Amino acid sequence: FSPDGKLVASASDDSTVRLWDLTTGAARQTLEGHSDTVKAIAFSPDGELVVSASNDKTVRLWDSATGAARLTLEGHFGGVNAVAFSPDSKLVASASYDRTVQFWDSVTGAALQTLQGHLGDINVVAFSPDGKLVASASYDKTVRLWDSA
Repeated sequence: FSPDGKLVASASDDSTVRLWDLTTGAARQTLEGHSDTVKAIAFSPDGELVVSASNDKTVRLWDSATGAARLTLEGHFGGVNAVAFSPDSKLVASASYDRTVQFWDSVTGAALQTLQGHLGDINVVAFSPDGKLVASASYDKTVRLWDSA
């Protein structure tokens, strides 16, 4: 759901993200650019961006108002399973089959840091409410907490 509760985003096996109007139920935007299944999506806390994660090994940032593609983030060596925005919308965290979590600048797309330590694919990534910690959960049966700084 968008922060204002007016939109919901859906990820699909057809390589698209769709933004739906909750009042009418109509598809407002179809976001195209991924070349494989879209596994996860999230709205930025400020509502300006949508981030998507795909089996095509990329993370994409989209303008939530227009559907325009903003950035394609490349650096994972496996499909990307999960994405999350920091509470201030400045960082994106992505989690992958390559057993890493990556931090990205949501404005420039710069890769900021790669976190390694899991022994299995990572399925989930989330920021703490204050943005100081990131949690990741893996098929290695562990949850790791990382300092986002």
